[in-house]
Amino acid sequence: MARTPSNMIPLNSIAPTFNLLEPLTGVQRTLEELKSDTATVIMFICNHCPFVIHVQQELVKIANDYIPRGISFIAISSNDVENYPDDSPEKMKEDAERLQYPFPYLYDESQEVAKAYEAACTPDFYIYDGNMTCVYRGQLDDSRPGNGKPVTGADIRKALDQLLIGESVNDNQKPSIGCNIKWKE
Repeated sequence: MARTPSNMIPLNSIAPTFNLLEPLTGVQRTLEELKSDTATVIMFICNHCPFVIHVQQELVKIANDYIPRGISFIAISSNDVENYPDDSPEKMKEDAERLQYPFPYLYDESQEVAKAYEAACTPDFYIYDGNMTCVYRGQLDDSRPGNGKPVTGADIRKALDQLLIGESVNDNQKPSIGCNIKWKE
């Protein structure tokens, strides 16, 4: 498995806007309609990456824990589906249904959204406050496939808890590690 780290964009960056297809519904979705006035978590994931598969159930748990508290979650797949057909919109729809994703799972066919966010790997996580200013970027937690550490979502949960009680999010953040985004040639 390739081990690609997050780019760790500057904190306080503003979230780039987007308009992407949601394969599950066949509807175009925008950041403007999906974002929250409290906080928004944007996750770059895909179907086939072992790093994503390792955390999929925790992603659902975190979203189910925090959506009722006013946090929005948005997943985006930007992989080249010609060379990685397991990441196709049809397969995205199957995964969203099978895993019961409580968040939209969007398809970035042009890869322009991944480039705008400077996403590097799957999974790659960004948290934006109510003003869509980046307050966190990096890992879900310290667990990786095969390292024996439990998947807890500790880093994301801590950042979200800090936001919810009005504290500044700790800026000591670790990059996510995962498979590189599969860029088109």
